[in-house]
Amino acid sequence: MKKKMRTTAWARGLQRSFTALSRSAMKAGTRALSAALKPKAAVRKQAARPARKAAVKPSVKPWLGPSARPSTTLLSSPAADAGSWTRGVAVGGTGARQYRLYRPPGVGAGQRVPLLVMLHGCGQDANSFAASTRMNRIAQRECFAVLYPEQDRRANLQGCWNWFDTASGRARAEAELLMQAIDQVCALHPVDPGRVAIAGLSAGASMAALLVTLHPERFKAVAMHSGIAPGTAHSTLTALAAMKGRRATKPLTVTPQTMAACWPPLLVIHGQADAVVSPRNGLAAAQVWADAAGAVAGAPRRVQRGQRHAAWVREFKHRGRSVATLVTVEGLAHAWSGGAASQAFGDVRGPDASSRVWAFAARQFRG
Repeated sequence: MKKKMRTTAWARGLQRSFTALSRSAMKAGTRALSAALKPKAAVRKQAARPARKAAVKPSVKPWLGPSARPSTTLLSSPAADAGSWTRGVAVGGTGARQYRLYRPPGVGAGQRVPLLVMLHGCGQDANSFAASTRMNRIAQRECFAVLYPEQDRRANLQGCWNWFDTASGRARAEAELLMQAIDQVCALHPVDPGRVAIAGLSAGASMAALLVTLHPERFKAVAMHSGIAPGTAHSTLTALAAMKGRRATKPLTVTPQTMAACWPPLLVIHGQADAVVSPRNGLAAAQVWADAAGAVAGAPRRVQRGQRHAAWVREFKHRGRSVATLVTVEGLAHAWSGGAASQAFGDVRGPDASSRVWAFAARQFRG
């Protein structure tokens, strides 16, 4: 009798959880299908503040960014002529993830626009990442959609994507949820599934690279900003070592012929002054991509615009085709280069990473 009562109580609890999730998915789906949101009151501008430095304790889950509270700043809904900023939720066999989607204005009937997937870093959410990178402004001008998946704090307390947890299978499960979000956006919105690129910061960069290794044929370009190459870590402890540049990268299991046929080119951006994720990881990420394709590194060239930080750019090419591009920024710490000064995780003095990411992806879309 007691066993039956316990079973009944468990079933009622499961039913309540399923009902709550279903309601959340229905509400988010309705919002995602709406053409645009009503304008909200503009939010107060935050004072510029430097990114915090925090020590990493071995007992804490690895993070790839200063330990800060997630942003509670909500971006005001764009006006009708500035595109739409909507919510959605992707539900899969391993859980659910919310996302934000920016759609540019003026998309004609029957037109399908490119999609750029942006994965935030630790201590961030979709709103703060969009505010920091200001990618929506470029999307409005260049007419492409931007998808911002959001990590669930129940999956990682610091909001990090669990890119490193490959031994348990959690990393792959999260990757499949992200693919579910991409597929959903392509099905529900005027997005071209043949023109999809992905970029990320820190933990988001590492997850972006992992996603591409699992589904290389689905992406035309991948950009890693301050991240770690796939295969470098497989657990919490190995991720901590990788952040300090103490882990060797694992070669990609792909032939040069397959790499040339369906793998997207890689753009790596990393700050020379990054004390959170060692700059050695930037070179390692570009090198592992280049090695898989049999590409050779060219001579680095120094570029600088105005008073912004200078950067060293190196191309890795195979038979005239650029397989990987490494951009190392002088004086840049663990932050989005050229990011908004009002946001943590951004350095307005750096060269504009957002413009570079889009220009890189657009070249691949043109073929």
